[in-house]
Amino acid sequence: MLRINQLKVPTCYTREQIEKKLNKLLFLKPGQLIDFEIVRESLDARKKPELYYNLVIDLYVEKEEAVFKFCEKKKKADIIQIKKEQYKFPPLGTKKTEYSPVIVGLGPAGLFCGYYLAKAGYKPIIIEQGEPVEKRMETVERFWKDGILNPYSNVQFGEGGAGTFSDGKLNTSIKDKGHRNHEVLKVFVEMGANPEILYKQKPHIGTDVLINVVKKMREAIVSFGGEVRFGTRLEELILEGERLIGIRVRKALNGSDAGKKQLGVANSREIEEIPCKQLVLAIGHSSRDTFSMLYKNNVPMEAKSFAVGFRVEHNQSMINKNQLGMANLKGTGIKAADYKLTAKTSMNRGVYSFCMCPGGYVVNASSEDKGLTVNGMSYSDRAGINANSAIIVSVTPDDFPNKTPLGGVEFQRRIEKKAYELGKGKIPLQLYGDFKRNQLSKEFGNITPATKGEFVFANVREILPDELNQAFVEGMEQFHKKIPGFANEDVLVLGIEARTSSPLRILRNEKLESDIKGVYPCGEGAGYAGGITSAAIDGLKVAEAIAGEYCPL
Repeated sequence: MLRINQLKVPTCYTREQIEKKLNKLLFLKPGQLIDFEIVRESLDARKKPELYYNLVIDLYVEKEEAVFKFCEKKKKADIIQIKKEQYKFPPLGTKKTEYSPVIVGLGPAGLFCGYYLAKAGYKPIIIEQGEPVEKRMETVERFWKDGILNPYSNVQFGEGGAGTFSDGKLNTSIKDKGHRNHEVLKVFVEMGANPEILYKQKPHIGTDVLINVVKKMREAIVSFGGEVRFGTRLEELILEGERLIGIRVRKALNGSDAGKKQLGVANSREIEEIPCKQLVLAIGHSSRDTFSMLYKNNVPMEAKSFAVGFRVEHNQSMINKNQLGMANLKGTGIKAADYKLTAKTSMNRGVYSFCMCPGGYVVNASSEDKGLTVNGMSYSDRAGINANSAIIVSVTPDDFPNKTPLGGVEFQRRIEKKAYELGKGKIPLQLYGDFKRNQLSKEFGNITPATKGEFVFANVREILPDELNQAFVEGMEQFHKKIPGFANEDVLVLGIEARTSSPLRILRNEKLESDIKGVYPCGEGAGYAGGITSAAIDGLKVAEAIAGEYCPL
């Protein structure tokens, strides 16, 4: 196979245009080009507003060796020969087990772990305290409208995990030699995602599409022999010494009965013991009650650094103009522009943009009574009037109110409680100029909020300690030098963003297993991932670890 590393094309390119350029570049005869695929597409805006894409292309041609030697002779350095490699699930283990593996949580980590174990014949049981994604969507929309929270099924909990109500961003910095990254994207495409995610530089699905993708993955798990139980909470580990022998689960009291009607759902008694010797903890970064239970069960864990801050909103047209040289992108084939920013403050705090949502919304992402946190969300078209991003400040265990592994959880709860009190349950909001002056805002400037859930003016600066507020301001001012207008007086500041990643890490060894034999901490909640793709990859790794040691039932 041949690979071309730099193929310049217009932003509204067609497949026919690519084929024509390939034939010309390689001096191919009619019919000699068998097939080609786009491997990577990256936008070049160095000469904005003149924009174009650079493509990496893999192609199959007749008489490949002769074509390559001809290219070498012509000194075409961007054309190389490669051997295409793909992901391979490992050979199955031989150790026998009496019971199905149990997976706790149906976010990306749990979905991919369950999908590959089910596909390999292990008949996993997946328990999820929230609702099926289609029912969960109704519950969340109702919460945004009337403010009545279901603590078991919300933006954080339920099928699909917290990433379902985000931008569906799939980019990751993980360099995985096992090709798991591409494998995850390929499965998403098989389940209905746009094939362009396989090659886009910053792939995203969008909340509206991700809902159907998640549902199809669950249906595939069931079709392979897996079992899914909604409205079911992990209550306790049953141990024999330092070896897991089972778990106790409880039907979530506020959970939906819709879960009982799903294919593959079995016993729904209020309390049940499930025997198991492989338990995957894909519990998500907000499973605070479960963190506490595991801590009491002496599951080894430690507090870790994460980041907190505020959502900021700008006019998307301003971001487009700064990043791409034009405010209106209609007719260019390019969706709303994004950005990625980092800064270092005088207090040695890292400040950076996180989960940037072009054409998106700031959403009330609360999951606990009397606590409020926000997140960002975009639909697949990214057509909203505002851009939003979390501008977050790094915090370490030294900032936490206690030195236990749960210190970060307590830190989050305190600032979320303050945010709830300031907004009386609504999203507290302030203009950036008033944030700097530590005063209440009274009216909007040129930017109006785009939110899911009600908002109210409040002095958002009261939520965080002074040092973190000052770091936020320093970061904003530095970003203003990179994107003029970023720190304008009327930029909106909404708080608080407290769930950027897990506040702790559940320790595991090189076999991905806890010191409690049979327990496999997994994904973002366990502290081993930071987004949809990395969580899915970690779920796949844990599936490999179990399948590599044990044989199917």
